[in-house]
Amino acid sequence: MMRVRWSAILLSLLLLSPIVRALDSAPAFEDAGLQARYEALTRQLRCLVCQNETIADSGATLAADLRRELREQMAAGKSDAEVLKFMTDRYGAFVLYKPPFEQRTWLLWLGPAGLLLIGMGVAIRVIMQRAKLPEQLDSEEDAIEKGESV
Repeated sequence: MMRVRWSAILLSLLLLSPIVRALDSAPAFEDAGLQARYEALTRQLRCLVCQNETIADSGATLAADLRRELREQMAAGKSDAEVLKFMTDRYGAFVLYKPPFEQRTWLLWLGPAGLLLIGMGVAIRVIMQRAKLPEQLDSEEDAIEKGESV
């Protein structure tokens, strides 16, 4: 019984270790405004390993490196725009969690709206055709009752 309990404790510690590792272990900025900027910027940058998480949420080693680089850039007095430009120059626009609207990304931004419009058009057409269907059936039934060929 004791062996099972210790095994369960060890297993839970092993499973929780990635969560603990994901926490940002770097000390917070003394300036609350700088810390708020840092946290906002970590939410704007994508983890290049995880790709579906921001660097604030990721526990990957590269995300920790990006957070460290971000901290160094901010400590050097760079503005948010300068930091984001540095990151995009170094890692490409993919590092931004929300890519900018550019010629390369217009389909990404407008694609969902276009698909929605196409879907609505198809739905309206189907509804209109089905609304006409009873009228067509009624006229065919009348013709059959009168002995006319359809």
